[in-house]
Amino acid sequence: MKILILSFYFQPDLCAGSFRCTALVESLCRKLGNNDTIEVITTMPNRYKTLRNPALSYQKKENVTIRRISMPNHESGFIDQALAFWKYWKGVKKLIENQDYDLIYATSARFFTAYLGAKIANKLQKPLYLDIRDILSDSIKDVFKNKISKLILLPIVNYIEKYTIESAMHLNLVSEGFKNSFPYYKGNITYFTNGIDGIFLENDYQEQNNSPKIITYAGNIGEGQGLEKIIPEAAKRLEGKYIFNIIGDGGMKKKLIKQLSHLQIDNVNLLTPINPNELIKYYQESDFLFLHLNNYEAFKKVLPSKIFEYGATKKPILAGVNGYAHKFMNEHLRDALIFQPSDVEKFVELLENYQPQIISRGNFIKKFSRDVINDKMTDGILSLIYLKKPQLV
Repeated sequence: MKILILSFYFQPDLCAGSFRCTALVESLCRKLGNNDTIEVITTMPNRYKTLRNPALSYQKKENVTIRRISMPNHESGFIDQALAFWKYWKGVKKLIENQDYDLIYATSARFFTAYLGAKIANKLQKPLYLDIRDILSDSIKDVFKNKISKLILLPIVNYIEKYTIESAMHLNLVSEGFKNSFPYYKGNITYFTNGIDGIFLENDYQEQNNSPKIITYAGNIGEGQGLEKIIPEAAKRLEGKYIFNIIGDGGMKKKLIKQLSHLQIDNVNLLTPINPNELIKYYQESDFLFLHLNNYEAFKKVLPSKIFEYGATKKPILAGVNGYAHKFMNEHLRDALIFQPSDVEKFVELLENYQPQIISRGNFIKKFSRDVINDKMTDGILSLIYLKKPQLV
């Protein structure tokens, strides 16, 4: 048995897609036989311009081969990402030439990775398992401001999206908010979410009593997070009482810096991305952990991976989310402090009225452990190999 894994991100890159796919490969390895192999084709670490962990372009360990394609420098802009993916596409095509596989697995940390998986699966007439983590057509509708660009891009993206989804023998959606996004799909669907990585469960998170108190955000600083719409004004209102640690990088960081400078904010620390072991120390020293999504329709469907990472701690979570993420947190993290995105007034009010409480998340951790989720996903992936191979789409 030979499995091809396509993921634009893979460890030691730092992002949810990387952690998710790496853990899944480890889970698959535990269930494969001695003569079975996995080939992972990914990129050299490139998620953040300011932190590119060293990695080998070729690695082989037991029954897993990892090939990493070098990427150009980029700042997470649309054109930058398109050029980077084009290089990945060409690299994958070259590496799989004259190869055969029993199954193709593709994850859509970048949706065109899923499309590439569909093209390969149809050419080889082999089953495709898709793990969908974002919906590109939704993002274009909200994020693109230029109407002409939308009119040109949307029909193309909708066609590619439909082709990709219908090519899958099994579809996993990381958020149940995506449930009604593909009404034309008639195959099997599961909803295995992002999970909690073991490294975040191996540490103690004691309640802090800092003065001023510390609020920490860690992750991407892009259009999807909309930090520039909440952090500057909130920090100004909370001067002397709270310090913000913003750890990360992304396409909107320059805009955030500009607004902080304009308001002469001095209680926001901007830090470049750091590795998980260092990040945990920041979590441990924080009084609150912060999460925010931009107030776009597309983001009402998503379920941020950061929810699971934060949920592994005993820290109060401040979350500016709506839609499915709001519903999920109300159900599984009832101690979270939730407000509507960009609502500075409510954000400040929640902090000023907060009463310390005993936080227990044992059930959440048990249910959403990465190992538990991956064990179930792995069984589903391997079962496809023994089913009837799909017809060419």
